[in-house]
Amino acid sequence: MMRLSFHGAAKQVTGSCHLLECDQARILVDCGMFQGRREIEEENSAPFGFDPASVDFLLLTHAHLDHCGRIPMLVKQGFRGEIITTAPTRELARLVLVDSAGLQEEEHRRRTQHAHRRDEPVPAPLYTLEDTFHSLEYFGRTAHYDQEIELKPGIQARFIDAGHILGSASIVVTAMNDGKPVRIVFSGDLGNPGRPIIRDPTPPPAADYVLVETTYGDRPHRSRPDSVKELYEAINMTLARNGNVIIPTFALERSQEILYYLREGKENGLLPGHMTVFLDSPMAISATEIFRRYPECYDEELRKSIAGGDPFSLPGLHFVRDVSESMAINRIESGAVILAGSGMCTGGRVRHHLKHNLWRARSSVVFVGYAAEGTLARHIIDGAKEIH
Repeated sequence: MMRLSFHGAAKQVTGSCHLLECDQARILVDCGMFQGRREIEEENSAPFGFDPASVDFLLLTHAHLDHCGRIPMLVKQGFRGEIITTAPTRELARLVLVDSAGLQEEEHRRRTQHAHRRDEPVPAPLYTLEDTFHSLEYFGRTAHYDQEIELKPGIQARFIDAGHILGSASIVVTAMNDGKPVRIVFSGDLGNPGRPIIRDPTPPPAADYVLVETTYGDRPHRSRPDSVKELYEAINMTLARNGNVIIPTFALERSQEILYYLREGKENGLLPGHMTVFLDSPMAISATEIFRRYPECYDEELRKSIAGGDPFSLPGLHFVRDVSESMAINRIESGAVILAGSGMCTGGRVRHHLKHNLWRARSSVVFVGYAAEGTLARHIIDGAKEIH
């Protein structure tokens, strides 16, 4: 008997979590956090819909929070199986989960201070840093693209390049059902062909069943050259009127892509030489360092073009980790391009920069990624006249 159930990312965008049950094993594919709506706190703290202690394997497609963000909760509630993923995803997931736990602990302290005055109860954080470090102990074998991993006799998993972020994978699971092999493809999140840093997605093999992400499945995308041209135009227009450019960015992949295009723009004379760029996100800086450690994952054309150089370095670039340095950026009134997290403006340092620049007619905010319903980014994109 084989059974497939969905515990997130079904009829919604975030919280990817799929459970495959067969005679030999119970296999979870992703264990992500819900993001974007006001109700997400309740959704994230709700029961999984299955017993975590009964799961034998967790196969992780990639390191975005909506695919890995509830792993510490899974372990906290009894999971003692093996987590299998690629080497870059293992490193990036550690970064993402530690950051998530730190933010939750910080938010819990803030709420506790406010609630103490009103004598109100405060729910505990979903998980702590201690929970997170404990969960990292369950990461086991490393998956290599296009190589079979035997989970149990009769069950194999194969990770293929999804071209989404560094280390991302679609996962092909083959298991026996009533004595016959059944092949299921879990797409994870898929990248578009022709992106500048990582390789194009690997086409999946023929399969009996396919679970495919459809976040953008009903809309055409503008071409990449047109999007890059629009980015350059927005930056040039803003700097020409002596303003700053605020770019809310996701720490994984999107920050590195924007750095790549800013370097290309400067080198080709499409952006001003005097432009100063700030990557104001400790998490994005750490992610960039991880990207640098895996040049074998880069697109072949990129490897040839940089000839061993650094695709994420450009004149006038400043990495900002310290909080005081981040605050000092707000004294700059013109000529700055500021990349800061989070991409949906739900938290992080970008809110600090929006507070100081959003009201200034000379400055611009450029959105370069997906914004879920209910997020601050979506409110601004939809034309809100006032925000808090």
